[in-house]
Amino acid sequence: MTSTIRQATRDDAGALAALAAVTFPLACPPSASPEDIAAHLANTLSEQHFLEYLADPDVTVLVIEAEGSLRGYSLLVNRPPADPDVSSVLALTPSVELSKCYVHPGHHGLGAAAELMHASLQAAAATGAAGVWLGVNSQNARAIRFYEKSGFRKVGTKSFQLGTAVEHDFVLERGLP
Repeated sequence: MTSTIRQATRDDAGALAALAAVTFPLACPPSASPEDIAAHLANTLSEQHFLEYLADPDVTVLVIEAEGSLRGYSLLVNRPPADPDVSSVLALTPSVELSKCYVHPGHHGLGAAAELMHASLQAAAATGAAGVWLGVNSQNARAIRFYEKSGFRKVGTKSFQLGTAVEHDFVLERGLP
């Protein structure tokens, strides 16, 4: 499969929302209710929200595309973290948040996630940041392994509101060249 990684455009917003509806539930703990997942999708990952992200000069959305459809995406936020639990543990500043990094499950294990991560780290480095941080659900062992393999290390914890539930995330950080 030949894939291309590029910066997303407004024309991708609908496809990004559809991809998020498939990929986000995979990152949730087994205890997450379908209602809370649906609320998060509607309140954060809708087509309208992707249009807003794409219009925000502090946000970069990258997509991995193959055979005319999106296979994955990442969303980078280049501003200081608003969460004091995050800002208090980051050692590398300025830092870019890797807010989202998802690949369609049909493409897991094929190298797409590693390609997308590499491109995301390059985009973060291009901002002049010293590091990248992310939050990952503490029960998402597969994602944690992937992030550790990508050079991230646990530096703290934070809470994450998922609908009506409060989830617990690890904060991971890595340096940039």
